Amino acid sequence: MNFKNITVAGSGVLGSQIAFQAAFKGFQVSVYDINDEAIEKAKDRISKLKPRYQKDLGASEEYVNSAYDLITFYSDLAQAVANADLVIEAVPEVVGIKTDFYKQLGEVAPEKTIFATNSSTLLPSQFAEATGRPEKFLALHFANEIWRNNTAEIMKHPGTDMEVFNKVVEFAKALGMVALPLHKEQPGYILNSLLVPFLEAAQMLLVKEVADVETIDKTWMVATGAPLGPFAILDVVGVTTAYNITSAKAQASGNENFKKLAELLKTEYIDKGRLGRETGEGFYKYPNPSFMASDFLKS
Repeated sequence: MNFKNITVAGSGVLGSQIAFQAAFKGFQVSVYDINDEAIEKAKDRISKLKPRYQKDLGASEEYVNSAYDLITFYSDLAQAVANADLVIEAVPEVVGIKTDFYKQLGEVAPEKTIFATNSSTLLPSQFAEATGRPEKFLALHFANEIWRNNTAEIMKHPGTDMEVFNKVVEFAKALGMVALPLHKEQPGYILNSLLVPFLEAAQMLLVKEVADVETIDKTWMVATGAPLGPFAILDVVGVTTAYNITSAKAQASGNENFKKLAELLKTEYIDKGRLGRETGEGFYKYPNPSFMASDFLKS
């Protein structure tokens, strides 16, 4: 594995985490987003990760500052990928947006550059031809709070070159991840094949008015001993990601419950700025959500 320069395209919750983790492990990192406003938000989002690394990993202030200094920011895609050995795409979970991005990327990236999608639920084969280099394209998926939940699922599509696949497996290890190779395409990989149905089941209980958020989470936490319930997890993932996934399923299936859920997430959460833990409020209010109260799990 001879990667040195990494570009992360998309600076949302997980894109920012990937960028800082790569810099923390000594890689030169370029962050790309669509305009200067998004770039300013990215700088703020990544800066806020520094105290998390100090608290959770015991990193020194000097070390996290030097890691941040390895990151450069661009709203020009050609500049962002000019020296890239690997581009990790973390743009919204919308097929059209990703397809358009890969068509642009394929035109400006150096011939050497490998492309990886961090898509949560979509398959690399859906975008392989749009990249213009399907043999150098695959999926590389991380879990939220990447520095603690250090999984990296590497998934090839039928046209991925095995040498490329193996290089990305080694890169994942160099990032400090537990590398999890998948040799066949699977929507949602391993993690989201388990997690997404669980989160959807919880959201369906809410949209059908079976129980409220706190009761659903409390049930799961008490019965299984889990530290977080499904809605607390959704606050970490981000409500926008949940909405994008739900909206796509509503359009594809015509399922009325998915339509109702998408509408609920949009009107009661996204439109009100309640996007999850990052914005201070989602299904819970932060920094002191009710599920962390000492009496939350008591009768």
